Amino acid sequence: MLDLSKLDFTKGNGLVTVVTQDARSGDLLMVAHADREALERTLATGEMHYRSRTRGLWHKGATSGNVQRVVSLTADCDGDAVLARVEKAGPACHTGEETCFGPGRLDALVALDATIAERAAKAPAAGEKPSYTRRLLDDRNLRLKKIGEEAAELVTACADGDKARAAEEAADVLYHLLVAVRPLGITLDDVKQVLSQRASKAAALTLPREKS
Repeated sequence: MLDLSKLDFTKGNGLVTVVTQDARSGDLLMVAHADREALERTLATGEMHYRSRTRGLWHKGATSGNVQRVVSLTADCDGDAVLARVEKAGPACHTGEETCFGPGRLDALVALDATIAERAAKAPAAGEKPSYTRRLLDDRNLRLKKIGEEAAELVTACADGDKARAAEEAADVLYHLLVAVRPLGITLDDVKQVLSQRASKAAALTLPREKS
């Protein structure tokens, strides 16, 4: 987590700039400031605290309920700004917008993963016909069978050079993949983390070596 001793609070008269980003969608939520006390409170509670020139120390969401749970805090190269990646409980802006820069963008995969999680957490009521997603979640053989079928259809579309159909089949594969791994406790974030680790390793391998 963030090492406060490496931050330079002197440049901003005791403050550093905090850029807050939605850890799931990547949306830039807001830009604010924090002093050492605000960041200490953030680290202690796991929820974002800021320092306003007019409001003083404030806990984001303390009155609205739109708290921001900390995922990571990273200082920039100069130590006078912090990137806060958070999970938000509601709109980030006091106007009611999702971000201080407008409505934000809908990440389709994030929305899909959230829907699958909702279906997994809630069993259908007595007499209620289960959704297709729920049927897949309840039937391992069906889940695995559908992945194979959808993958084969994607291969066929790619082989035929059918761009539109390939896009449709690729979407089907992604959906069935996320459903298939959900019973194992694997989420979209887990998959992204693996990809991120691989990207970091690949980048490290391609960095130029210093000549001695």
